[in-house]
Amino acid sequence: MQQKPSNIGFDDFTSDSMIDSWPKQTFFCISKTKEGATNKCEGEGYKDFEKISAESRICWINCCVDDIEKEMPKIAETFGFRKIIAKELLSHKNSAYLDLGTELGLLVPAVKVRGLEVNISSIFILVKNSTILSIHNRKVVRLIRFFNYAEAFIKKIPQETPTADSITMVLLRILDKNDEKNFENLRIIEEEGDRINAMLIDSKAPRERIGGKIYKMKHALITYLGALWSSMDVLNSLRYGYSDLITDNPALLKEFTVLATDLTNHISLTEHMSEVLASGLEVLQSIYNNQLQILNNRLALVVTWLTVLGTAVLVPNTLATVFGIPSISEHIGWTEVMLILVCSSIASAALAYVVIKRMMPKKVD
Repeated sequence: MQQKPSNIGFDDFTSDSMIDSWPKQTFFCISKTKEGATNKCEGEGYKDFEKISAESRICWINCCVDDIEKEMPKIAETFGFRKIIAKELLSHKNSAYLDLGTELGLLVPAVKVRGLEVNISSIFILVKNSTILSIHNRKVVRLIRFFNYAEAFIKKIPQETPTADSITMVLLRILDKNDEKNFENLRIIEEEGDRINAMLIDSKAPRERIGGKIYKMKHALITYLGALWSSMDVLNSLRYGYSDLITDNPALLKEFTVLATDLTNHISLTEHMSEVLASGLEVLQSIYNNQLQILNNRLALVVTWLTVLGTAVLVPNTLATVFGIPSISEHIGWTEVMLILVCSSIASAALAYVVIKRMMPKKVD
């Protein structure tokens, strides 16, 4: 085990290539002794912090592992948690709240958006006595960043503060950090929506591609909104669950309300974006309808002229057939025949044009 300040400062949207270069398992610990001294430690295994956890007034341990389902039960058992708490939390998706009296288990979603792809990872938080244990996979780095200044945060907690209050303060900060990073993803979805809007005003843009983009954005918003509601469920359970491990201090309990208010505001904002996107779908449908209407108008114009031309040819053709009868052709010269055919063509074409024009709807200014 190595006790030294951490130099880790990864961004929450670190590339997969950088993630793959991290150690297979990364463990961090911030603790405050009963004498008031704070310790910041990094280790290659969670067993390095077992003794620190038992001797601390307050201790936060973060475990970053490859296989959550395999490693979480072992880690929980090492720090004295009952097997049922890991089993129960692993059976849920995105959110869970489990209060066993002396032990508390939480599952909150960690959202990460790239383009229009929304990925949701799980952060498991276990609380017992004076220890807060957070477990997540290697793709979640937001708590690793929080580790950089968590020592200063815990150091500011007064020594006389009750354990339940201290636990609540650290837990609130972890949840707030997670929500803060989740909220940042909405900006990425908004930027993608702006690109789709730019495509909508381009008359030459392929409509099939736009339709697919809008569907993906709608799906991303629904997935993101579901993650926010999952976080809200956990916060409501903490506010109204009356766990023995959570403080009864009204001032600290109000902080849960503040977090819930922020979540509510972002849920409303996401729902508003969904409504705007629905309007975009209506616009897209209108564009399709307008294009079909333009095509129909062009076809109607073609049919109109074909009708005029057909009428202009049909009447003279009929007259020519009649004039071809020997008994009639003997009494009419070819000059009269040509004149009758020309006049009938013009008259029939003009009559057909006038009739069709009257039948067509008039333009409205």
